Amino acid sequence: MATQLALVLGDLHIPTRAVDLPDQFKNLLVPGKIHHVLCTGNVGSKKAVEYLQRIAPNVHMVRGDFDKDANLNDHKVVQIGNFKIGLIHGHQIVPWGDTEALAALQRQLDVDILISGHTHQMHVSTVDGRCLINPGSATGAYSCISSDVTPSFILLTLQGNTSSIYVYRMKEDGELDVSKSSFDKLQSKKESSKPSEFD
Repeated sequence: MATQLALVLGDLHIPTRAVDLPDQFKNLLVPGKIHHVLCTGNVGSKKAVEYLQRIAPNVHMVRGDFDKDANLNDHKVVQIGNFKIGLIHGHQIVPWGDTEALAALQRQLDVDILISGHTHQMHVSTVDGRCLINPGSATGAYSCISSDVTPSFILLTLQGNTSSIYVYRMKEDGELDVSKSSFDKLQSKKESSKPSEFD
């Protein structure tokens, strides 16, 4: 199967907490290259949702705590290639962003990767041979946890049983910081004796 490229983002809060995505992000996120958008919700406006729909033919979104669209589900499970991916906003997890609580939901949904948001803080880790991802806030919108939020999003490449995770963060000088990690679902299950984190 061909490599699939997925944009992972959320917590845009446009226009209530942010005007738009940073131009540096928008310059990268052009239609025709990305196959899937995986959004943790709290997009904020119909215009922002329409922008995401122009980026990729497959947009998967869940309802955030500020979303009004009753057609959005609280969680969603998506199959992309060999990967079963769970999507949740994250306000349902107590305490917010708690790795153990997220891992419990991940086991319940039986997904290889669980994507959550709400904290507006980017985080990637593996627990029990499965991957947890929080893309942070793509606009840098403030949260109830922090007013100092770095804009971030993630691009996933999914091929076979391996996913490359590219984290994009906006630095204070307006330059982009990009880091890469990998998640191999078969290898991770063999090595699942201890949690690992790569922020």
